Amino acid sequence: MKRFLTMFAVVLCLTAALTVTAAASDFDAVADDLAAIGMFRGTSAGYELDRAPKRSEAAIMLVRLYGAEESAKAAYEAGEISHPFTDVSPTASPAVAWLYTNGITKGTTATTFGSASACSARMYCAFLLRALGYEDGKDFQYSECLTFAQEKGFYDPILFTGTFLRDDLAALTYQGLAADLADGSTYLLDSLIKSGAIDSKDAKPMTKTIEAYRAMQAAMEDFEDDAMEMDINMTMDMKTSVEELGILIESTTSSAGTMAMRVDEENKAQPELAYIVETQTDGLDMTVGTWMKDGWIYQSAEYGDEKVMYKVPAGGELDSLEDVGAVEPSAMNVSGLAMIESITEEKQGSNMIYTLVIRENLGGAMTGAMEIAALDEELGVKYGAIKSIYTIRKGQLKKMEMVFSASVETPIPLDEAGNTIAMVMDYDYDMLMTIKKTGDDVVIDWPDFSQFQELPEGEEIVDPQEEVIQF
Repeated sequence: MKRFLTMFAVVLCLTAALTVTAAASDFDAVADDLAAIGMFRGTSAGYELDRAPKRSEAAIMLVRLYGAEESAKAAYEAGEISHPFTDVSPTASPAVAWLYTNGITKGTTATTFGSASACSARMYCAFLLRALGYEDGKDFQYSECLTFAQEKGFYDPILFTGTFLRDDLAALTYQGLAADLADGSTYLLDSLIKSGAIDSKDAKPMTKTIEAYRAMQAAMEDFEDDAMEMDINMTMDMKTSVEELGILIESTTSSAGTMAMRVDEENKAQPELAYIVETQTDGLDMTVGTWMKDGWIYQSAEYGDEKVMYKVPAGGELDSLEDVGAVEPSAMNVSGLAMIESITEEKQGSNMIYTLVIRENLGGAMTGAMEIAALDEELGVKYGAIKSIYTIRKGQLKKMEMVFSASVETPIPLDEAGNTIAMVMDYDYDMLMTIKKTGDDVVIDWPDFSQFQELPEGEEIVDPQEEVIQF
């Protein structure tokens, strides 16, 4: 399932169905959920999600994940546990002492814990793995713990790019709480509830979401996502406005296409894909074909008598797939859970219908997946909530519908003094994917690639439809 969604995101980007880039991560709602169960607490300045977490803060979180915060405080106050470090605050000392006494973590030297040092994604994943019951040096090596965390289903590099922030720590904690324990008996949050460390009533909203998400993943356990063929229908309403100039342009684009894709187990970073789509924008027709094969991207665009055919090396667009595709979760995959605002399930005949609402701005996932630089440092991009509806029958995904909106604000130079005015583009999408074939039944038809010319370095692709769209 993860491979399919990742590949589909690549396709959307390459075919310009989505030409915007997500904003920075924003897991405020996740922090709220964790705060409700006493797992995440802010400072006098609030949650401070935009700064790097300290090692001391990560230590406190780890003790909470063990369900030992209260017992650690009591033991520390009673002098039953201690630590030798001189750089640990009174607030963090009970947690550090508990971890040190139990041999779970060490200091940076014999007398320093490195409390103020930044906690990295690797370090925090190692903490989470320990809380799940895995042992360093036995089950995983610290240097490879990110890959091991991917295999255990709660970490994905797509979600956590750049500097590791408290924002990311909250999201990882949320997903770690939904992950299976090492012994497979249950998931971490459920074990904390059963032990009495977390109140079941306070955790009910989280457990409801987690269990519905896990049920959806389990329902698609047999889904053959290494090859598939599907029909794709999409409607996009776009509104472009420049308020200062009194300009408002509205347009509707509808498209219908067929896409076939395949991932070779031995070369997952170079998927094969064919996507043919016919698009109509306010009565103007255009046909676009996109193919990926042997590390190249081929595209043709035909409008009236105009036609362009070019090819470019896949390059960075597919680099992220090498890490994602190479790791298959060995436990319940909950790596996208932090983006989910709500999930409901309904049985309709032999179908199970799961409706997910993904939080606004995707938590930065699209930017990470595509490794796309912002179109401009000042480009303001926002995603609305995404509603995704999955239809599953007998372990196979049959349909997926996505309804969402996006807004892009671009500064337009007004004069030589550097003054600008804002052009705002608002998009509303409705996309339906119907899966027709999977596995060995999928056959990809290739065009004659000898007709495609390599695009010269530095030259931009010219869309023939742009010639008739005047701003």
